[in-house]
Amino acid sequence: MTLLDPSGNAADRDIADRDEALRQAEPNTKPMIDGRKGYAEQFALYLFVVVPFIALIAAIPLAWGWGIGWTDIVLTLVFYVISGTGITVGFHRYFTHGSFKANRALKIYLAMAGTLAIEGPVIRWVADHRRHHAFSDREGDPHSPWRFGESLSGLIKGFWFAHVGWLFDLEHTNRAKYTPDLLADPDLVRVEKHFPTLVAFTLLAPPVLGGLITWSWAGALSAFFWASLVRLCVLHHVTWSINSICHMIGDRPYSSRDKSANFWPLAILSFGESWHNSHHADPTCARHGVDRGQIDISARMIRLFEKLGWATDVRWPKRDRFDKLAAKRATELSR
Repeated sequence: MTLLDPSGNAADRDIADRDEALRQAEPNTKPMIDGRKGYAEQFALYLFVVVPFIALIAAIPLAWGWGIGWTDIVLTLVFYVISGTGITVGFHRYFTHGSFKANRALKIYLAMAGTLAIEGPVIRWVADHRRHHAFSDREGDPHSPWRFGESLSGLIKGFWFAHVGWLFDLEHTNRAKYTPDLLADPDLVRVEKHFPTLVAFTLLAPPVLGGLITWSWAGALSAFFWASLVRLCVLHHVTWSINSICHMIGDRPYSSRDKSANFWPLAILSFGESWHNSHHADPTCARHGVDRGQIDISARMIRLFEKLGWATDVRWPKRDRFDKLAAKRATELSR
C-alpha cells in the first residue's frame, strides 16, 4: 500500500511549507546558543558513548565463544524497536516536524520511548534538530560533515565531527528560540525532567526481565550486555550515521538546499530515516521513503496509529510535489 497522497486529501502542502518556514525562522531577539554543558553532563556523555561502544566491540568474540540466547535476542529487538521508533516517529517526525497530530497518550508514549534511546531529553533533541534544518550543511548547522571543506582530510575530519564529535561541543542550542511550543507543553516538560529515571529504566529493565525469564543472574547479566549496552550502541551509531553518512554518500533524486542523500543500506536499521534526501526535500512529510520499494517502517507505524485513531492530520507526501522536486534536481544537475 502506497503512502503517497496523489488525491490531495491530506493536510494542505502550502500549510506544511508555511509551518516549516515559521519553525525555522530566525528571530533576532533570541540567540542561537544558550548556555554550556557542565562537567557532570560532559562526563555522562562520555560514559554513554564509550561504554556501549566497548560492549559492541566485545560482542563479537562473546557471540562467537558463548553465543547469544533467544531471550537476549527478543529483549534486544523489543527495546531497539521501542526506543528507535521513539526517536524516528516521536522525536523526529512528530515533535520536530509536526508530520501528524497525536492524542495525549500517544504524545506522552513517544516522548518516553524516544528518551529510552539515551540521545538526550526530548526538548533538547528537537532544538538541535530544528537548528540543523534551519542551517543544513551551512554555517550554524550543529553537525554538518562539510564544515571543514571538501578536501580528503577535511571530509575525514567532518565525518568524525558529524557522526559523534559534535556531541561533545560545549554549547547548548537555545530551546526558547527553537522549541517554544514544546516548552509550553507541561507533559513534555515533565517527561524531560524525568530523563534520569527513564535512563535508569532503559538500562535496568532488560536485565530485570532477562533474570526473571531465565531465573538466573547469568540471564540478567547477559540481557544487560545485549539488550542494554549493545542495543544502545547500535542504535546510537545508526542515528549518528544519518547525520554523517546520509549527508555524504548516496542518491540525491530530489532538490534540497543541502547535501542530504538517500542511503538504502541503513533503511531497515534506521526505520526509514536513511531516505534522507527525500526528507530534506520535503521535511514535514510523514513518509521519507516516497519511491517504490523504499522501506519506511516509521511511516507504516504512523499509518497504524492513524487507522487506530491515535494520529490525525497526517501529512502524507504528494506525488506531483516530488515529481516537481525531481525535475528541479535534474535541472540543477544539467547546469
